[in-house]
Amino acid sequence: MSANTDQEAALRIASGRKPFVEPLRLGERLKEIRLANQWTLEDVSQRTGLARSTLSKIENDQISPTFTAVQKLIGGLGIDLPQLLSPPKPQSRTFGRRDLTRTGEGQQHPTPTYEHELLSWQLAQKRMIPFKTIVRARSFEEFSEWVRHDGEEFLIVLEGTIRLYTEFYEPLELERGDSIYFDSDMGHALVSTSDHDAVVLSVCTRGDAS
Repeated sequence: MSANTDQEAALRIASGRKPFVEPLRLGERLKEIRLANQWTLEDVSQRTGLARSTLSKIENDQISPTFTAVQKLIGGLGIDLPQLLSPPKPQSRTFGRRDLTRTGEGQQHPTPTYEHELLSWQLAQKRMIPFKTIVRARSFEEFSEWVRHDGEEFLIVLEGTIRLYTEFYEPLELERGDSIYFDSDMGHALVSTSDHDAVVLSVCTRGDAS
């Protein structure tokens, strides 16, 4: 049996796992742990007693660490074996998108009961849909049916007062600054109870959002 085979068998026994179908990628995982803690190779060397050159070769998959080296890594870095054996996490991508909407420049969507202004409307593939709504309705009878759509909704009153009707609850009075979060596939409707039209800000999740 070769030395590498011995090392792999020892790692499997220590981790309590069956033979791996995919390579362990210990080097990549070690580098991920080191960078996450902002350690240099010298830092890790001092912590583990392993030479910098050895650590560099492990990280670059030029050599496979012996079981003794793995033990030194675990003890010196203060981690357990499953942490070292876990596959590297995929790097998340930040695109740095932004979409400014100046006052009054949102996309207008008037209806008989509401006047919606869609915000950040030029940004495609959003996970949230923000919009400002002028509530013109004064009674529930102005709605021919419940308003409902997929996803969830957060709403906050910016101006005036409103009454929120929902399919499964008693009507709820909301004043300026009050907010509510609800499942928007539940039937709902807003009416203004102030002398002037109320204004609310809503943020909805897309129906396919996870």
